[in-house]
Amino acid sequence: MSQTLTITGELDSQVVICRINELQPHPSYLRHHLAVPASKLSALAEQPDVAFKEPIVITQDHLIVDGYARWELAKLLCRPTLQCMKYELTDVEALHWILQRHRRSSGINDFGRILLALDLEPSLKEKARENQRIASKGDGRSNLTEAEKLDVRSEIASAAGVCAGNVTKVKQLMLAAHPELMQALRNGEIRIHRAWVWSKLSREQQLKSLRLYERGRGIKKTVRHLLSRHQAKGTPTLLDSASVLERLSALESTEPRSFSVEIIKGNGKAIYLTEELLQSLPPYQELMPSCTTNPSNKS
Repeated sequence: MSQTLTITGELDSQVVICRINELQPHPSYLRHHLAVPASKLSALAEQPDVAFKEPIVITQDHLIVDGYARWELAKLLCRPTLQCMKYELTDVEALHWILQRHRRSSGINDFGRILLALDLEPSLKEKARENQRIASKGDGRSNLTEAEKLDVRSEIASAAGVCAGNVTKVKQLMLAAHPELMQALRNGEIRIHRAWVWSKLSREQQLKSLRLYERGRGIKKTVRHLLSRHQAKGTPTLLDSASVLERLSALESTEPRSFSVEIIKGNGKAIYLTEELLQSLPPYQELMPSCTTNPSNKS
């Protein structure tokens, strides 16, 4: 990161107007199939005038360093040109800068940044070997020691702004993970550790785990949506649990087969009912024992 910070102070910049089709993503950005989150693109589209006030940052070779979302939006709006701030940067320097600029919450996620930072590994290893040769007075050794390998991993982690353990996990995921698992990581749908645990399974089991997880997230989203609708209408969301359980037990033996039961991971003890199921339950009054009066007890 320190290398990136000194670059801007040492190099002159130039404001230029570039045609949209002249601009290109950084090779590492393309190689790892990264893309602008749809949510960020939608937010920018709501204020296009504001979005294009600041120039995007590019290299002398028209590689985009900062401003991918604005570039994508410009293409969607069929804008012919964009104002750019051009710097003389090598591909490695540009990659360092991309990693620094995209640590914000709306930028590239941890997994994406690690993928990008791993492309720095060859240059970091070469630097470590050079330091080794200097330290050993040029005896020609080229194999890195275990400590130096760990140092390279730490440099990659520092460039990506993550812990070193996640760098190792991503390297293993690149070898063992199902392609759909990798795409879910790029999209930020799952965390690195969860995917890494799944990567120990067969490719078929990985995909099954992902589908079950996606289904669970969909159910949670539906539940939250239904609850918010009830709260917006002023419908009470808390019911007497004893009466609900009693009414469920009063259903005909064949009726429970007509509805599904899903388990949601969460804290606390709660039962969520859809409106349709609640309306199909027998009224609580029908479960109350009827009160008969014995005429002989009349006074």
